[in-house]
Amino acid sequence: MTAPTILIFDSGLGGLTVFREVAAARPDAHFVYAADDAAFPYGSRSEAELVDRVDRVMGDLIAAYEPTVVVIACNTASTLVLADLRRRFSLPFVGTVPAIKPACKASVSKMVSVLGTEATVAREYTKALIRDFAEGCEVTLVGARRLAVMAEAHLRGEPVETGEIAAEIAPCFVNGGTSRTDTVVLACTHYPLLRDRLADAAPWPVTFVDPAPAIARRVVDLIGPSGGPPSAAPSRIHFTSGASPSPALAAALAGYGLYAQTGHPDARYAIP
Repeated sequence: MTAPTILIFDSGLGGLTVFREVAAARPDAHFVYAADDAAFPYGSRSEAELVDRVDRVMGDLIAAYEPTVVVIACNTASTLVLADLRRRFSLPFVGTVPAIKPACKASVSKMVSVLGTEATVAREYTKALIRDFAEGCEVTLVGARRLAVMAEAHLRGEPVETGEIAAEIAPCFVNGGTSRTDTVVLACTHYPLLRDRLADAAPWPVTFVDPAPAIARRVVDLIGPSGGPPSAAPSRIHFTSGASPSPALAAALAGYGLYAQTGHPDARYAIP
């Protein structure tokens, strides 16, 4: 059986948390991780601009790599363009949405916060998930303005102050007197990159809900379980800017099993 090619797409490097889980579920697969760093961060762009951007970039990536399945490891892109992509292309797509339903089911205090980008928490899609799946919970929406950028900086080995992280997540922590927030949905794939830092910055312990394991399970549902030994081919990372990573970032990527080389042939697929 031919091993599948799995394309994982994000606006930047937050989808690495999803890649890690999918790669563990299908170690036999060939992986391409595509970071649209030429347009990062998505939260600063209009919906119309993003729809056009992702549609064009995805067409180029699919033509270049011919994937078996595409994982959109980005809440913003998933809520905006996933339906259009499924209509345009015949291959399966797996999206990323805020894990509100499992978080509300698991909450003991019935006080849940959804931590996402400003764009994600403002979208009607997110509010509809709360209406449908809140399970009687009090749900607080928190739009973090800079947390995704902080996560990328942290991955690149740049200093990020705990106080800055604490300020971004502070509105998630609601103390109602007799009960308080016990569950925080990480509604941006960048945020699990800071998971330990988030715990350090939190005023009290909470459960942070990461959607990555559920995404990996969905991929297996669509294309089946591992069908052979782990792939000997290195997983590749594609930056739409065509840039080469710094030595610190290259080392971090290698920790995920991803490799980008200066002058790699994939540079011809840079997408301005």
